[in-house]
Amino acid sequence: MLKFLVLSDLHIVPEGAVSHGLDTADRLAQAVAAINQRHGDAAFCVIAGDLADRGEAAAYERLRQVLSPLAVPCHLTLGNHDNRATFLSVYGAAEADENGHINKVIDAAGYRVIVLDSTEWGFGDHGHGGKLCDRRLDWLAVRLAEARDRPVIVVLHHHANDLRLPVDSIKLRESDGFIAVLKTHPDIRQVIAGHVHITTTGLYHGIPFTTIAGNHYNVGLHLTGMPGQQPRLEGPAQYAVVLADEHSVLVHFENFIDHHTEMAPALFGAG
Repeated sequence: MLKFLVLSDLHIVPEGAVSHGLDTADRLAQAVAAINQRHGDAAFCVIAGDLADRGEAAAYERLRQVLSPLAVPCHLTLGNHDNRATFLSVYGAAEADENGHINKVIDAAGYRVIVLDSTEWGFGDHGHGGKLCDRRLDWLAVRLAEARDRPVIVVLHHHANDLRLPVDSIKLRESDGFIAVLKTHPDIRQVIAGHVHITTTGLYHGIPFTTIAGNHYNVGLHLTGMPGQQPRLEGPAQYAVVLADEHSVLVHFENFIDHHTEMAPALFGAG
């Protein structure tokens, strides 16, 4: 059986700073401690983007420090709050594929896990939606073709399917191409994303899609047509525990911080 973990939305800031009133580095340190204590038998961990809150080199340096006690191998990709060039200046060019994207393939226990970089602009540029350019889609198609003899799990930052939530305005853009490439493989078991700060599961074009709440603040359910504003909550902070064997994929959601206090709107006033 394959066991691995998925974290997302770390939003790490430089030493002495907070993000919307939250000490995100301390929250990540609690995740690392929980994984080491409870899931040291996992094959690896994937962190699905928004590693930094504002894409600074100091935040990536701090991320490396906070992750250093993690007892399992860790694979990173980027989200809309990240800056690819700055990330690579800290973590090194070897983190990128031949096209400069933070894409990876992990083959383990009869599975192929594909980690995709869905960031298009990076922090400091316009827009928070994601995109998979032609080069990334071509790269994905090749990696899927290589693994037609085994099931595949895909992990990326941006969600591709409508959740009927406000965050749909910044989902993966032009997702039809992504779905078309996924459909070339006969056995896509899961697509797991972060970005949305809420836990969801569903089917999209017959493919299972899941999102996790992540390390940062959480959001309450606010479907289209519901009155008022979407609440933003201190927690829970969450990672996914993925268990995969020949016949099934299970995604468990473990809250390593289980707070649910509603956060003051003033914490978000600066945008």
